[in-house]
Amino acid sequence: MASNTSKTARASVRAGQAGQGGALSVLGEFKYVIPLNGGKHAYVRNLTNGKTAHLRTDSEAFIEEIRVLAAAGHAAKIRAELANLNAAHPGDGWDATEKRLVEAGVFEG
Repeated sequence: MASNTSKTARASVRAGQAGQGGALSVLGEFKYVIPLNGGKHAYVRNLTNGKTAHLRTDSEAFIEEIRVLAAAGHAAKIRAELANLNAAHPGDGWDATEKRLVEAGVFEG
């Protein structure tokens, strides 16, 4: 009898179970910031706790979520990702978002 779950769902569960031992196993390119609503909102994927937050890009919560990731050693990757988002979507204000993060001292340290 065939399983009712999709191949993708089963692979996702296996990947989630593999990460429970403390090791990080990521297939392909991991995106920290997933843009929404023309850059006004974004999903922020947090590797440190395994959660994805839906946040306004001009909020304090967004700054703090990025600060946690930067403190965990992901600052360079996040800055590169923000630069790529700005290049791909120049009218969405990703340059201003990065500037707010820099002014808040997120990438220092």
